[in-house]
Amino acid sequence: MKKSLKYIALAFIGTLVSCKDEVKQPKVIYDASSRATTVTKTDSAQIEVADLPIEMEGTGYLIHPVGDLRVYEKGTKGRYGSSSVNDVSFTISNLSEFELTGYLQNLKFQKTDSDSIRPLSEKPVLILTATYLKPVADKTHNKIIVYTLADSDTNKDGKIDTGDIKTLYLSDVSGENFTKISEDFQELVDWSLIESKSRLYFRTIEDTNQNGQFDKNDVLHYNYIDLLSKKWEVKSYKPI
Repeated sequence: MKKSLKYIALAFIGTLVSCKDEVKQPKVIYDASSRATTVTKTDSAQIEVADLPIEMEGTGYLIHPVGDLRVYEKGTKGRYGSSSVNDVSFTISNLSEFELTGYLQNLKFQKTDSDSIRPLSEKPVLILTATYLKPVADKTHNKIIVYTLADSDTNKDGKIDTGDIKTLYLSDVSGENFTKISEDFQELVDWSLIESKSRLYFRTIEDTNQNGQFDKNDVLHYNYIDLLSKKWEVKSYKPI
């Protein structure tokens, strides 16, 4: 009987630990002093590297992905008494036909007939995707790149990472006119290009109850941008 009680107690403790692990960390921490925290310092343990440049068809620009090189320690034993061996990957990005993905600190742009290289962002960001809207370029000659990224330390843990709010940006194909499209403190849900109308539709969610999470009790916002317009103006619409 004592053994049974012991096993039940251990199972109960294990359940509590499991439940604790499943509690989601807030994406936003609110205070009265500021609406966002900008990270200006970098981690000295991280080593900045760049992938070889890529060129998306029709852009006329090379893009140099820049990110942090991390060294991971394997759990397997090495030879001659070594307790572990290091595993290093020097590739920091992935490229499909017109989309670059990764956990990137910046992108550097270089015109194909020039040696000059300029950064996309002058402030710390974490770029998750960069998508060249080739259908729009083919139809209208407007060459635009769409980015999903984190641009501020919204959960105030001292770094910009995937635990912070994801936002939507646009830029010209040169990396210039880098412009935030989504509202501060609204999490980007998704975006879609409607080629026939040359419109970029996107949804965001607002933490209306300010509990730090984005859930079913919060409000979705529906927006679009006319990519033919000289100024990228966000317009809201109400499908429901």
